[in-house]
Amino acid sequence: MKRSIQKGFTLIELMIVVAIIGILAAVALPAYQDYVIRSKVSEGLSLATAAKTAVTDGFANTNSGALNAYAGVGPQGAPAAGTSNYGYEYTAGTNVATIAIGGIANVTAPAAQEGRVVITYAGQIATALTAPITLTPGSGTVTNTANPSGPLLPGAPVVWGCGIAATAAFKYVPANCRFVP
Repeated sequence: MKRSIQKGFTLIELMIVVAIIGILAAVALPAYQDYVIRSKVSEGLSLATAAKTAVTDGFANTNSGALNAYAGVGPQGAPAAGTSNYGYEYTAGTNVATIAIGGIANVTAPAAQEGRVVITYAGQIATALTAPITLTPGSGTVTNTANPSGPLLPGAPVVWGCGIAATAAFKYVPANCRFVP
């Protein structure tokens, strides 16, 4: 008489496999969510490239007077006499609410932190970051700080500092933005 050999997994073996999968999922899900937030933060920084270009071009091509601040969304109104606009317009998206640009009171002698680009996020990203990201133009160098060593200077290369006021959000922003402005 032949005996049949039972094939397959026992209940204990299946429960062990399910427990292992549950542990792996518990570890992987938060890491995945962090990566999703980081990618959406990077989207905002990519969108701000056009604003950085507007600041650089506006500063280089305006001989005198002021550059008016941009509120961050929609068209910019007509400039008053003796002033200019950046020529930049942003339409709010799903992840980025506004990209505002600070004014420059006098392009022949700008003060430190004038022309700053402020990226304000929306929804889940805003909740995770708790503060907007700031991009500050200037001249000189940017070494372990959110601000360049000097203000914008006519004819000098423009360098950009990056920072966020919430230190808890450092894990979501690129390494060059992990400074408090």
